[in-house]
Amino acid sequence: MKISISRDAILNPLQMVNNIVERRQTLPILSNVLISVKNNTLSLTGTDLEVEIINNFSIDNTDDGETTLPARKLFDICKALPEGSNLEILIDQDRAIIKSGRSRFTLSTLSASEFPSIDALISPFEFTVSQKILKKLIDQTQFCMAQQDVRYYLNGLMLELSNNQIIAVATDGHRLAFCQAEVQLNPGETRQVIVPRKAVNEISRLLEESADEVKVSLSENHIRINFSDVIFTSKLIDGKFPDYQQVIPQKCDNEIKNSRDNLYQAFHRTSVLSNEKYRGMRLQLSENQLLATVHNPEQDEAEEVIDVIYSGDEFEIGFNVAYLLDALSAIKSDEVVMQLTDSNHSCLLFGTDDVDSKYVVMPMRL
Repeated sequence: MKISISRDAILNPLQMVNNIVERRQTLPILSNVLISVKNNTLSLTGTDLEVEIINNFSIDNTDDGETTLPARKLFDICKALPEGSNLEILIDQDRAIIKSGRSRFTLSTLSASEFPSIDALISPFEFTVSQKILKKLIDQTQFCMAQQDVRYYLNGLMLELSNNQIIAVATDGHRLAFCQAEVQLNPGETRQVIVPRKAVNEISRLLEESADEVKVSLSENHIRINFSDVIFTSKLIDGKFPDYQQVIPQKCDNEIKNSRDNLYQAFHRTSVLSNEKYRGMRLQLSENQLLATVHNPEQDEAEEVIDVIYSGDEFEIGFNVAYLLDALSAIKSDEVVMQLTDSNHSCLLFGTDDVDSKYVVMPMRL
């Protein structure tokens, strides 16, 4: 088996595969990329048994065949070669010889027959959606996913499909992000799936701000997204996601309005003196004014007075300032609304120009 290809053509597909492949694997084959050539199409496949990515692209003058090579080493070799260079990969039994100009590398191969693959999806529900819409749903919510929480169903992003609507929700138990979009689909009944954190991050990387459509297939245990030249598949998290509708406040008596940038910059300045582990910030509300204060164990103090539009009750409430900053970063509108009930209830944030995205932050006792 012999492959001749330009360095620039193979570099990006190898990068995608390396994002999936784990550095430390119990099975040596999982550190490899499956290289398959058939009918002048080169396929690169990487998997960690939970997530799989297949990248296909055309190639000329190559014999059919397949093998596996160490993914990280192959990528590092290609990355180190000069731009515009060509490389030749010659497979000879259990060795691969890679030549480019005066450079020569020899890598060990493993049999392609040992490489695991995710089975075909059984009776999937399929629909198409533009990359731009799917990217917005993910990017507006993914930062609220939990990390290594014992409540495993929180370590991912929930997608809810109903008639002509997709809702994305993520929560770590202290905050929640919600985003909805209108899409032409008819699942028959409302479906909920939980996509694991690693898969969500990779899907976000693959998606572009484009009107081009992708095909999404959902089975009981898997999600598959077909791009023009990439097939991405992931297992789903088996669990029941919390009832997010009970978490989102429906009616709040007190409402703050201000420029998103003004509020973000003020909170950011105040957070400079917050404790890295305990990022509490106290907000004191009075008519048309918000006082933000932060204390740390070294007895340092930061204080910021912010002019806002507010005519509700006077009270004070504490929040993790990092959670507020994350929500304000995700909001794209110029003006932001913060709705509060009292010091014991959560805060609802959203942009005045985009009510399809909402953020809930639970209060802290300071």
